[in-house]
Amino acid sequence: MAQLFPNHPNLRGGFAPLQMECDVHDLVIEGEVPRQLNGTFYRNGPNAQYAPRGTYHMFGGDGMVHALNVEDGRVSYRNRWVRTQRFDKEREAGRALFNSFNPMDVDESVQGMQTDGVANTNIIWHGGKLLVLEEAHAPIELDPITLRTKGVHTFAGKLLGPMTAHPKIDEETGEMFFFGYNADGNISEHMTFSVVDANGLVTRSESFVAPYASMVHDFMVTKEHVLFPIMPLTGSLERAFAGGPVYAWEPEKGVHIGVMPRTGSVKDLRWFRGAPSYVFHPMNTYTQGNKIISDVCEYPEAPLFPLVDGSRGDPKKALAKMVRWTFDLDSETDVFKSEQLHDIVCEFPRFDERLTGMNYRYGYFAGDTQPPEKVGGFNVIGAVDHKTNTLDLYDVGEGCATGEPIFVPASSSAREGEGFLLAHVYDANRGASHLAIMDAQNIAAGPLAKAYLDHRIPYGFHGNWRNAD
Repeated sequence: MAQLFPNHPNLRGGFAPLQMECDVHDLVIEGEVPRQLNGTFYRNGPNAQYAPRGTYHMFGGDGMVHALNVEDGRVSYRNRWVRTQRFDKEREAGRALFNSFNPMDVDESVQGMQTDGVANTNIIWHGGKLLVLEEAHAPIELDPITLRTKGVHTFAGKLLGPMTAHPKIDEETGEMFFFGYNADGNISEHMTFSVVDANGLVTRSESFVAPYASMVHDFMVTKEHVLFPIMPLTGSLERAFAGGPVYAWEPEKGVHIGVMPRTGSVKDLRWFRGAPSYVFHPMNTYTQGNKIISDVCEYPEAPLFPLVDGSRGDPKKALAKMVRWTFDLDSETDVFKSEQLHDIVCEFPRFDERLTGMNYRYGYFAGDTQPPEKVGGFNVIGAVDHKTNTLDLYDVGEGCATGEPIFVPASSSAREGEGFLLAHVYDANRGASHLAIMDAQNIAAGPLAKAYLDHRIPYGFHGNWRNAD
């Protein structure tokens, strides 16, 4: 029998689960939706089906996909849970059976069962398939219209281990690059790197051993290089079985960034080192002569996870700032340069992804101008001009919080930055969410249009746009 959700910070307010699936055919619009927008904005995030088993972590919530379809100035909405094996087992039992971050806390009815994960982090369109991603498992394919779960996708059985939730797609070749950590099936230093062509066929897979077992959420790809950030949010089953946290902040291990030539192999990895910090998400990275430039949202200390002894970290260090890393490939040292670009707290960085891996000018993010000591609840949408080193901000309003803003070009031939920003905004005053659509070149002016829902979309993670066929 279903139980009440506990009073947990990631299960109340804007994080509280939405216990329904629904279709809304015509949202109320304020303003005018640009006619250039014709497609679907998919967004994924954790949405626990049942009260958690043991301690809850938002990274372990069941995946729910929200789809906002934009066509002829109108917006419709659909949401569906991803029907993973875990979801189906718990739906059948009527209660939570698994604990994603405590391998010992599993209901005896599913003891030893290997599932396909929670599918709650990202959603992409590639090779004619809509894929839901979560970094500990293989992707799951959905129908792009109905959001019906089709099942696990392993690239014709050639996927080696898990797949990151943050693959990179080369807009010129259509190739998709991705990695996997804990690639041998356990928490370990083993990692993989793979390439899939524009048709979804695996063309390359390699494996290597990282300096230590780490939660590697994202990575970087340029036209000439691939970068693997190994940062001291460490994983340890031995620690977990001794009663400690599976993942914990262990700063003494320092930062290791593996740099590999894109035309080379993992045997060519060169490791740079830096002071302890953590990055969930880079903005963009490019090679310029003998240097690699990478703009990232960097935390002094990994948020959302404890120290090795299980105690809480310093909340003042759980706030990311925009930082530029520079790797000098001609340097005789293994140290890279780190320079903070702006003071604003930022996360969920995006850009015009037609320029993935290339020199670029404009980037976008969710930001916080008056950050309390917490993660989440971003009050501004920001645009950064790296050429002029200036910021453009839009405050989403009192009692409101924005999710990740995504950029959609005005057309296939539009210049960089010429297009629109789309973001989910939760309004606590209404207890409901809306889609904000802004001119990416003038976000301070506020939304061109808002499309209103009469329910809340829980705070989530990542999304992407798919143009209509």
